[in-house]
Amino acid sequence: MTLVEAGERILPALPPRISSAAHNELTKLGVRVLTKTMVTSADANGLHTKDGEFINADLMVWAAGIKAPDFMKEIGGLETNRINQLVVQPTLQTTLDPDIYAIGDCASCARPEGGFVPPRAQAAHQMATCALNNILAQMKDKPLKPYVYKDHGSLVSLSNYSTVGSLMGNLMRRFHDGRRTYCAFRVYLSVPYAPDCAARLLQDRSDDAGRRINRIIRPRLKLH
Repeated sequence: MTLVEAGERILPALPPRISSAAHNELTKLGVRVLTKTMVTSADANGLHTKDGEFINADLMVWAAGIKAPDFMKEIGGLETNRINQLVVQPTLQTTLDPDIYAIGDCASCARPEGGFVPPRAQAAHQMATCALNNILAQMKDKPLKPYVYKDHGSLVSLSNYSTVGSLMGNLMRRFHDGRRTYCAFRVYLSVPYAPDCAARLLQDRSDDAGRRINRIIRPRLKLH
């Protein structure tokens, strides 16, 4: 199995340490990971890369990232980037019209430390709250607050039992029982007292419950 990535690292939307951990785990599983490798064409037998290599493959799965709909770039009076996202200020207002807000995958929001807010569900959820508060503040002529992305963690399941990711700021890898961690992660994001609930769930040693959960959520290979 070969994984081809045109960028500097796999999982570019996640922190570098998670990308590195996932890269190492995939290598241990026997996956050939090629970074900084651009695919120029594909045929019935495999892939052709820019550096002239041909990668033979019976099954090819293409994951090209996100792109906003083409009609976005045709909206007059608004600034868009090369993937049709609306360019927004830190307040999530579009750069050319302060009365229009954009959030989620259709918004390009620069981060103060460099780079852009990743196109992830938790980012969109946080943006929605910020945009709502700023719209209400704008209607009352009150100051607007900038959006600050907070990474609450990510998990990537690799094959049957190996999992890498971060949860509550801690790097985790090679979970033999990653299903419990996944459930804790969902609880952590969804309930008011999530850190306490997540910690209690992580301490739950019920193998019987774990097996039942595992049958529902564990694929043989998860594409993240």
